[in-house]
Amino acid sequence: MAAKILRILCFAVLGFAWMAVNSEAAEFFKNYGEIRPSAEATGVFENYKVLSNYRYYVSGSDLYPNALIALDRAYALDSDLWKERKLTSAEMKELIGDMQSKALEVGETLHGYDILDNGGKKIGLWYSILRARTYVKMEGDGRVVIATPPIDLWERGGDGRLLQVPR
Repeated sequence: MAAKILRILCFAVLGFAWMAVNSEAAEFFKNYGEIRPSAEATGVFENYKVLSNYRYYVSGSDLYPNALIALDRAYALDSDLWKERKLTSAEMKELIGDMQSKALEVGETLHGYDILDNGGKKIGLWYSILRARTYVKMEGDGRVVIATPPIDLWERGGDGRLLQVPR
């Protein structure tokens, strides 16, 4: 009987500890959004649709960006690393074509993602190769931080090693 009571007490203590840790983690990440794969976002970019209620930004090279994002005009991008681009459909087509050529050169494909705020509301679109990593943090007052992918994204493989790309 004593062993059973001890086991119940251990589970109760572990349960309370688990709840406390999860509560602290939830508090720490409460302002973070996410990037979610989206066939619709892929279609928007690959059909060269320039959405009037979004601002467009690139990260990395102007010719072969590491990522292209479209952010709802209700939000302000809090970063000096993204470059705003005012795009027409023809310019979008050229930019997407350049990104696709570079992706093909390094054996990758490009994908679209929805950018979601910390409440799950869609606030933008993201377009990049799969291994481009980022995070989304809501700063308040309509400001959002979206981290840029590594600047050498096109030169590195998924394991971090430099790629030997034939020229």
